Amino acid sequence: MASRLMQRCICLLATQQASSLTIIGRLRLGSVPSKMMTTTHESTFSTLDKFLNKEPVFTPYPLPQEVDQKIEEATTPEELLELLDSRYKLHHNHAALMVIKLSRLLADKHLDKDSLSKDVRLQKLFRTMDSQVSSIWHGTLMKLLRSLYALQLPENFKPLLSVEQEVRWRLRRVKYKNLVFLAETSIPYMQDRASRELLTELLMYLERRWAEIDGCRTVVVLMAKVGHLSRALMDRLEDKFLELAEQFGPEDLRKVMLILASQNRRSVPLLRAISYHLAQKPFTLTRGMLIDFAYAYGKLNFHQTQIFQKLAAELLPQVSSMTPSDVTQCSKSFAFLKWLNLPLFEAFAQYVMNKADDFTPLQLSNMILTFARLNFHPEQEEQFFSLVHKKLESELDKLSPGLQVDVVWSLCILQQVQKKQLQEVLCQDFHNQFLDSKFSQNQNACQKLIHINATAQLEHPEYTGPFLPAMALHPQAPTPKTPMQKDLQEILKGWLGSDDKVRFGEITQYGWELDAELVLDVDNQPLPMKDFLAPHLAQPTGTRPLPPGAKRLVFLRWEFPNFNSRSKDLLGRFVMAKRHLRAAGFLLVDVPYYEWVELKSEWQKGAYLKDKLGKALAEDLAK
Repeated sequence: MASRLMQRCICLLATQQASSLTIIGRLRLGSVPSKMMTTTHESTFSTLDKFLNKEPVFTPYPLPQEVDQKIEEATTPEELLELLDSRYKLHHNHAALMVIKLSRLLADKHLDKDSLSKDVRLQKLFRTMDSQVSSIWHGTLMKLLRSLYALQLPENFKPLLSVEQEVRWRLRRVKYKNLVFLAETSIPYMQDRASRELLTELLMYLERRWAEIDGCRTVVVLMAKVGHLSRALMDRLEDKFLELAEQFGPEDLRKVMLILASQNRRSVPLLRAISYHLAQKPFTLTRGMLIDFAYAYGKLNFHQTQIFQKLAAELLPQVSSMTPSDVTQCSKSFAFLKWLNLPLFEAFAQYVMNKADDFTPLQLSNMILTFARLNFHPEQEEQFFSLVHKKLESELDKLSPGLQVDVVWSLCILQQVQKKQLQEVLCQDFHNQFLDSKFSQNQNACQKLIHINATAQLEHPEYTGPFLPAMALHPQAPTPKTPMQKDLQEILKGWLGSDDKVRFGEITQYGWELDAELVLDVDNQPLPMKDFLAPHLAQPTGTRPLPPGAKRLVFLRWEFPNFNSRSKDLLGRFVMAKRHLRAAGFLLVDVPYYEWVELKSEWQKGAYLKDKLGKALAEDLAK
C-alpha cells in the first residue's frame, strides 16, 4: 500500500514538472505545434509508467568477469600476483578476493609466508585493498578479515587495522549470518591479538540481535565459539535452543552436550530437553555418539535413568568392536554417574581380558579405579586380577605418584592388593612427598594412604611393614554436619539422656569418621566412656581398659551420595569403611537414608534406632 502511495505521489510531481516545462517551452519557442506538445506529454507519462512498473533490481556484485574466474582458478601465489599487472580491469572487490585466495593457497599448500611478504606486488595488493576497503561488500569484508588474521600479519599493519575498523563500523548493518561467520572464524585470532574492542563490539551485537537466530547450526556455532565469553549471550542461546529443540537432530544434540560439558555448564532445562528428545525420538545413535553422550552426562553429573538404560543397552552389543580408549572412557563416564549396569561392565571386564595387551598402563589403571568406585567384582574375578597384576607388575612404579596411590587404594577396595604394592606406597621415601605438602590434592592422597595403611593393619595380618608414622594419622579437616547427621545425634542424646555415654564425629586412625560411638557393658547398657582407652582414634584418649565383656558399637549413617545410582548398594570406598571398622572390633549399626526419610516423628526415629541396635546385638550373639 505504501509503494502505491509513493507511485501516486511521483506521478503527481511528474505531472507538475511536465506542465512547467510545457509553459516554459511555449514562452521560449513561441510556436510549438500543439500536436508535438501532446506527444511530449504522453511520452513523459509513458516513460514514467515504465519506470514505476518495472521491478527494482539490486545487484550486490558486478557481473562475473574473466578476472573472477582467473582468481578462483589460481593454483599458486604467483598466478594471483600476475593479475595485478595484467590487462584486466580490477574493481573494488577484486583486491580483497585476491587476498582471500592467497591466504587459502598458503594454508592449503603450507607455503612460506615470510619469503612472499617481501614481494613488491604483494605490497601493492595490500595498498590497493586498503584504498578500496570502504567499497568492499559485507560478506567479502568478513572473509577478508579472517584471511588477514590467518596470514599472521603484524598487529600494527595498516591495511589490517583499516579492515578491522571498517568491520567495526559495519557490525550494526550487516546480516546476522555475517556476525556468526566472524565469530566462528575470527574470535580466536581476536583473543590472541590486540583486537579487544572489535571482539567486545562483536559480542555486544551478537547478544543484542539474538532474536535473528533462525537455525540449529547457528545456535551450536555460537555456543561453541562465544558461549564461554559472554554469559548473557549463552543464556539467550539456551533460550533459543529450547525454542528450536524440535529441529535438532542427534548430531546437533551431541554437539550441544559436549559444549556444555567443556564449559562445565550444568544447565538443567537444556539437559532435560535433550534427555527428553533422546528418549522419545527414534534417533539412530552411532557408537561415537553413545560414547560422547555418556561422557557429557558423566562430566555434568546429570542423572537420567531412562537415558542411562538406553545408552547401556545400545553400547552392550558394540563393546567387542570398541577400542581400549573407548572402553576406558565409557567405564569412567558411568563411574562418574555411579551407574552400575552389570551386563555392560561384565562385557568391559571380558574385553580387558581378551585384549589386555592393547591396553596401556594408564588405561588399565583407569579400569581398576572405575571398578573400585562402583565396587564391581567381575564374575571371573581371579582370572581378571591375575592378569591385571601381571600387566602392572613392572609398570606400577612408573606411574605418577598420585595415580600410583589411586591404583593401590582401588585394589584395597576390591580386596586385591598385594604385599609388594602396599610396601611401595607405604615406604617413607614415597609417602613423604605427600605428607610434607599442604596442597589440597595431596591432602586427598594422604587420606587414601591412611586407608591403605588401615588395610595393611586390619586385613593383611601377614604384612609386617612398613607403615605410616603415627604423626601421619592426624584427623582430617572437619566436614559440615548434614541435616541427617544432626538429627541422628539429637535423637541419640535424647535417648541416652547423657552426653558422656556417646562420642560424636570422631575420626579414627583408619581415616573413617564415626557418626556416634557407644561402649556397652555385658548387659548391653551404655557406659560413660570418657576415661576408657580409645586407641582407635587418630588422637588416642583415656587410660582405663574396657571392662570384661564390653564392646564398642558405632552408628554409621549412609546418605544418598554414598550409594550407586538407583541402588541400595554402597560405593566401593564405603564398603571398605565397613570392613575396616568391623575388623577393628566394632559392632556396626547402619542407618541408610532411604529408611530414615520414612520416619516422621522423633518417637519413630528413636524406636528405629533401638530396633537397629537390637538387631546388631542379636547378629553378634548369633556369631
